[in-house]
Amino acid sequence: MFGLFGKRGSGASRGGPLAGLAVPPSAGLLSCRVLDPVSEPVRQAEFVVSDAAGRKVLAGETDPYGSVLATVPAGEYRLAITSEGYTPYHGNAVVNERGHAGLGDVRLQVAPQQSLPAPGDWEIDPMHSQIGFTARHIGLARIHGRFNSFAGAVRIAERMEHSAMHVVIDAASIDTGVQMRDDHLRSGDFLDVGAYPTMEFFSERFVHKGGSRWAVTGALTLHGVSRTVTLDTQYLGLGNGLQGETRGACRATTELHREDFTLTWQTLLARGIAAVGSSITIDLDIQIVPKAAQG
Repeated sequence: MFGLFGKRGSGASRGGPLAGLAVPPSAGLLSCRVLDPVSEPVRQAEFVVSDAAGRKVLAGETDPYGSVLATVPAGEYRLAITSEGYTPYHGNAVVNERGHAGLGDVRLQVAPQQSLPAPGDWEIDPMHSQIGFTARHIGLARIHGRFNSFAGAVRIAERMEHSAMHVVIDAASIDTGVQMRDDHLRSGDFLDVGAYPTMEFFSERFVHKGGSRWAVTGALTLHGVSRTVTLDTQYLGLGNGLQGETRGACRATTELHREDFTLTWQTLLARGIAAVGSSITIDLDIQIVPKAAQG
């Protein structure tokens, strides 16, 4: 494929396009160009360089020309390159002092297309799913929480883009691991679960973004207010459970702004306490099974 991992050029200071680079005496250069199967550069491919012990040395993305260029201490390295829609690449390289380990062209192969769930009615399996969130606490450390009680249905259409989903979350099931804080979050100062016992998300817009990425856009109703929200979703494929049942899985994330849902909490703000930051990140790990197939 290419003659590297092992192809070592002369010192970086001996002419050529790398001649102007200042390389420490104990370091060398590691470079490559990442291409797709038709020799076009793969932009923003993610790369990770690890040392012989498996410790990450550096990470980043390819430039607009698909190139990677890094200065690292002399030694042996493992390079991993990933990009949406392509099979991951792994290789080894040896970097000498003041040397240049040029990997040449690394060609990524198109990943096999994952099978989508079969058309029909599916439902979220709450025992193997999680709806979590992360927020800032009093403007300082982050707090992590989740909702322990929820249910959802997904109707898979003949074309995935025409599918629909409906999720209902029990607001009182909020759980941050601190009872006093959770009771306060359930109160009228925050979620007001007495007046608004559930949160709901309904979507009829599934947009394929390429590879395993989808955008699922719908209406989120929270605290009596509905707003349009898009879930950045990664489809993880199909598998079989312990009882042989078919399962589909995905991860999704979105960011909410509490002011959009009238969660201003004036009592606390009047006292100068920003109990929870303005932005709240929602993370979902979801498994679905054909309706009536849970067990």
